Amino acid sequence: MGPRLETVSDTCGPAQDSASLIILGLLPLLTGTARKIMDPVGPTVLIIGAGISGLAAAQKLHERGFRNFRILEATGRSGGRIRSRKYAKGLVEIGAQWIHGPSPSNPVFQLSTQYNLLSSEALSEENQLVELEGHPMFSVIYSSSGKQINRGVGENVVEMFSSWLQKSREFTKGGCNPEESVGSFLRQEICNSYSNWERDSLELKMALLSGLFKLECCISGTHSMDYVALSSCGEYEMLPGLDCTFPRGYESLVDHIKASFPSDNVLLNKPVKTINWKGSFSGSDSRIYPVQVECENGETFVADHVILTVPLGFLKEKATDLLSPPLPSYKLQAIQNLGFGTNNKILLEFEKPFWEPECYAIQLIWEGESPLTETKTNLQQDWVKKIPGFVVLQPPEQLGHVLCAFIAGKESEFMETLSEDEILSAMTILLRNCTGNPNLPPPISILCTRWHSEPYTRGSYSYVAVGSTGQDIDMLAQPLPEEQECAMPLQVLFAGEATHRNFYSTTHGALLSGWREAERLIDKCPEFHSVFSKSKL
Repeated sequence: MGPRLETVSDTCGPAQDSASLIILGLLPLLTGTARKIMDPVGPTVLIIGAGISGLAAAQKLHERGFRNFRILEATGRSGGRIRSRKYAKGLVEIGAQWIHGPSPSNPVFQLSTQYNLLSSEALSEENQLVELEGHPMFSVIYSSSGKQINRGVGENVVEMFSSWLQKSREFTKGGCNPEESVGSFLRQEICNSYSNWERDSLELKMALLSGLFKLECCISGTHSMDYVALSSCGEYEMLPGLDCTFPRGYESLVDHIKASFPSDNVLLNKPVKTINWKGSFSGSDSRIYPVQVECENGETFVADHVILTVPLGFLKEKATDLLSPPLPSYKLQAIQNLGFGTNNKILLEFEKPFWEPECYAIQLIWEGESPLTETKTNLQQDWVKKIPGFVVLQPPEQLGHVLCAFIAGKESEFMETLSEDEILSAMTILLRNCTGNPNLPPPISILCTRWHSEPYTRGSYSYVAVGSTGQDIDMLAQPLPEEQECAMPLQVLFAGEATHRNFYSTTHGALLSGWREAERLIDKCPEFHSVFSKSKL
């Protein structure tokens, strides 16, 4: 049987026959408020969204004895922005690609290690101690005219760019205009430096820098680095460790987290229409609940607490109508202020690789481009120019010969309007031009992600936009109602990567936010825990 909903008391559970607790030896534990004897299943909790933050919240609640919870997931699958799929000879990631910073301080790495999901290389101490700053070097650099660029020049530019990025992180402590962007800061650093460059390498270095701006857009999940706030970018914490992947797909982590609680706690295809809070809603147990969740199909659920874990992109589109009464103005403002962009992938399978076996990444640059000059873009003609390059998926023995391109921003959203045949044709022309090989065989298959078109996601991940600060993230994470002395507190709680001030845009940030909100509820019911903990002895 599934968990019982609508079966808790005004605090943390309905009254029972006290004799049953005397037999269990538990009644002496209950004093004061705790003498309102608890139902051992705990308060009624609804979790909106079965992404990793929602699943993490469920995992933590179940681990601490809560049984009266369910997850309402809008789509037909769990995992959210973690999605693995069969392609070519193996599994590829439609969503999250890497564990960023796989080291003991990363909870995703900890769980993956516990579940035995990672390779021996990823688990090595050497891998965990790597400190990455800036961008990795590309194996090969091609220009739009078909020339292969000297790798030494590319390395020099990457080192400069990485040092500027590191410098940009120092402004969190103050000293810059809150409206200044990372893009404007980087351009100023270029202006301060390029007078010392050799004249014959100036144009090439500008083209290389333009490519790195595009790459940084993919990493930040934004259309332009002019959209990313300089004043808060240093709050994002980078963990040590060389980014790694899952041999059996990122969804293997999702499957193991789901296995930690009953499968019928997750209800799929339940898109939520309205979260009614600050109310009095009667349950089938004749109890009155403060929250009622109405799904698009008219089905309703009552609860003591709701943990809302939907992506910021969905909130930007639906926030004004999703809750009744509406969200407070400060929270709506935070949702509006924060950034949420699109970063898509284009996966290309080749019968034979045209790259060398030791190649792990290919950079593409466009001659004549410069980050110091703004060019008007015709999306239909020029969208491919936003692609900074390709990652060679590893290992080829397991995956086949697959290149993965990343593309961010408006060009990425335009790409979603094209058919896969149109995109494959554009990729073939692009690679033939850049490699200088007009006879380069086309890819034998293609797979594209379309995250902006996903109705319950509307993009990829969040960033701190110009005009916002880390305080907006904290505002978004603040539970409702606001009143400290409310008789029914913590009616609506907020989780998801966009609610973590230091790890936004990451799976570990999403997971930690789910644990955070579960712990918030756990801390609210200490009397329930004392009963549960004692009953386990």
